[in-house]
Amino acid sequence: MAATAEAFSRAISAALGDADAGIAVFTGLGGLPSAFPVTDFAAGSIAAAGLALARLVGAGSGTPPTVTVDRRLASLWFGASIRPVGWGLPAPWDPVAGDYRTRDGWIRLHTNALHHRRAAERILGPQGDRDGMAAAVAGWDKGALEAAIVAEGGCAAEMRTAAEWLAHPQGMAVAAEPLVALTEAGGDTPSGWRPQPGRPLAGLRVLDLTRVLAGPVATRFLAGYGAAVLRIDPPDWHEPGLEPDVTLGKRCARLDLRRAEDRATFEALLGAADLLLHGYRPDALDRLGYGAAARRALAPGLIDVCLDAYGWSGPWAGRRGFDSLVQMSSGIARAGQDWRGADGPVPLPVQALDHATGYILAATAIHLTHDRLKTGRAGSARLSLARTAKLLLDAGRAEAGADLAPDIGSDAASGLEPTAWGAARRLRPPLAVDGAAMRWDLPARRLGSDSAIWP
Repeated sequence: MAATAEAFSRAISAALGDADAGIAVFTGLGGLPSAFPVTDFAAGSIAAAGLALARLVGAGSGTPPTVTVDRRLASLWFGASIRPVGWGLPAPWDPVAGDYRTRDGWIRLHTNALHHRRAAERILGPQGDRDGMAAAVAGWDKGALEAAIVAEGGCAAEMRTAAEWLAHPQGMAVAAEPLVALTEAGGDTPSGWRPQPGRPLAGLRVLDLTRVLAGPVATRFLAGYGAAVLRIDPPDWHEPGLEPDVTLGKRCARLDLRRAEDRATFEALLGAADLLLHGYRPDALDRLGYGAAARRALAPGLIDVCLDAYGWSGPWAGRRGFDSLVQMSSGIARAGQDWRGADGPVPLPVQALDHATGYILAATAIHLTHDRLKTGRAGSARLSLARTAKLLLDAGRAEAGADLAPDIGSDAASGLEPTAWGAARRLRPPLAVDGAAMRWDLPARRLGSDSAIWP
């Protein structure tokens, strides 16, 4: 039997040690068509973040507010939350990204970043379209091609079954990791911040060093309850297909941490931050001189939450990866193929690993913020897309039921959002926490639009 939204929510709260987190109210019927219970996964992960927030709000009064999740809206937010008016979102995928048949199976190439595409083309030759790439891939064995592209600094994943993944050294390593690995920092570092009535996270400074897609989902959630989120990107990074969706409520600046002046700015920002979320590969900040010990020295009271793709132990710790690749590696895409009786991989209908991990990250950040208020000690946490995938795989297959109705006009909130690209409608929030409305003080904006200063 597939897990319900409540079961997912309980599992996430339990991973945080919040056995008394409470139970959310779920509304709506139907689900996204999939081999897995994706709608329950969406609703349950959003509920876990809402319950963490309610627990924080209720700490003073002793009575946490009621949390309600709309399953339909949760499913839609796992796709895209924005509906442009008179303009269109850029294509989300590079022209040659996608699934390809090899001599012995299937492989997925992730080429959205230019340097990842160039890595693949150093192995397969320059390709102008999918037909050319398909011809180049066809002569390879999937495992050999995956290894060659990864060795070049690219991103690829062969399609495995769930059983093959569980028997793989990395699959075994991920299975042994907790969903959320929590660590308490030593020393007392009490916080002067306190939750605000009606706007619980107002005044909480969140330094956002995350990219596609889980981390930006987490910080968008925190901004929705008042956190001051400052996203920092390097000078040459762009996410044109995602920026209108995930920069909502945030300030977005750029720094080059190879420049002394920008490093000084970053260190000042970090020292004044309450919370850091980062999604770089495990050694990336270390190579810049900002490993865990250095971050703690610069900001002793910092709550430090990080994620990666394939986990923090095992031979693939630190491997480049994205939601679609983890779905191929872990057996999700193959299970979808079997469910549909298809000729090739069938991924989840939305990037559910990214989105669910984003809400689990938000729940984790709020949990650690609550703990710091109680104990005076800051903590840190690690999560990964691959471990979130295990949570979904362990839930079992989706039960047959009615599909969700198509997106309709009433799903959008009233009023227009003046984004940097033009007017847009935003979906109504999927979560209601009594006495604390989810809303954003800033419209979506382009990366690099703001100065690297705290408001």
